[in-house]
Amino acid sequence: MRIPLSRPDITDREIERVVDVLRSPNLSLGPVLTEFEDMFAQYLDRRRAIAVNSGTSGLFLSLRALGIGAGDEVVTTPFTFIASATSIMMTDAKPVFVDIDPVNLNIDPQRLEAAIGERTKAVLPVAVFGNPAEFNAICRIARQRRLPVIEDSCEALGSTLNGRKAGTFGDASVFGFYPNKQITTGEGGMIVTDDDGLADLCISLRNQGRAAKAAWLAHERLGYNYRLSDINCALGLVQLSRIDEIKAHRRQVAGWYQEMLADDDRLIVPYEASGCDMSWFVFVVRLAEPFGIEQRDTILREMNRQGIQVSNYFPPVHLQPFIAERYGYHEGDFPIAESVSRRTIALPFHNRLTQDEAAIVCGTLKAILDACL
Repeated sequence: MRIPLSRPDITDREIERVVDVLRSPNLSLGPVLTEFEDMFAQYLDRRRAIAVNSGTSGLFLSLRALGIGAGDEVVTTPFTFIASATSIMMTDAKPVFVDIDPVNLNIDPQRLEAAIGERTKAVLPVAVFGNPAEFNAICRIARQRRLPVIEDSCEALGSTLNGRKAGTFGDASVFGFYPNKQITTGEGGMIVTDDDGLADLCISLRNQGRAAKAAWLAHERLGYNYRLSDINCALGLVQLSRIDEIKAHRRQVAGWYQEMLADDDRLIVPYEASGCDMSWFVFVVRLAEPFGIEQRDTILREMNRQGIQVSNYFPPVHLQPFIAERYGYHEGDFPIAESVSRRTIALPFHNRLTQDEAAIVCGTLKAILDACL
């Protein structure tokens, strides 16, 4: 029996809507794109939504639209998917990292102020694993320093903090729709903002630098081909209409894992932070403090060998070789993120995981823990 780490949840409704687009004359920049953007903006109660071909593209275009470039610095977290940092690097700016809170795993607001310098032009916090904990405090510090916030909520669609939805904290906020996310468009992402000027610029940048009403071969600025097709948007429309159902399924799976693993003191099991209503993206447990990367990697190998797909989540961004070499980061620079990273185990997690499969995952994990710890 093989239990995959993730899988999309596609129904006949999504398939039928995609087929409808395939039978239409508008495969890109058509009415379904506008429909998806409008629905997404309405869901978050934001003025504008701009669909793009990935969350990475959304982060990059948001930074470009805010004028971030060579010589600038953007503060972010070292414990995240690498795109949070590489999108900054793509503008020729420098990612400056802040160590994380050891419990919620997001940027530690107590450390943020010290990372802000004369060249800092923005703050890019990440809702790690779908958890927007401390976003209000992070944004408050950024605003006190008159710095824009690019909110990376690529993993957090449907999460809230004190009743406020992820995606409503940043001057620009970005979501991703890769197949392991809460909703998927296959590949894709979305920028949301209340700033019409920022939105219009992102629309131009995603479409080869064309102005909104310009002729097809008239280009106002350097732009990119970061469009999202109507085919992808059709998939996203149905997925977004199911977000409450999807969120409930994922919460149920998280609850099974929490119940089955709560009594094992060799593991740190994730729970929702105070004030958070999580839209669970992944379920990542950690080995307790006495254990390290050797034991973790042994567990990963053995679980995968037994047909249960697991992974580490995330390696420290600042220690990725090309980033460490370029900016001079070293092991020990962000000890909390590094310690957490050495002990993470992402368990199979998706809408269609059954309770029996969750029990097999937990039973196998505990048996391997018994054998190797």
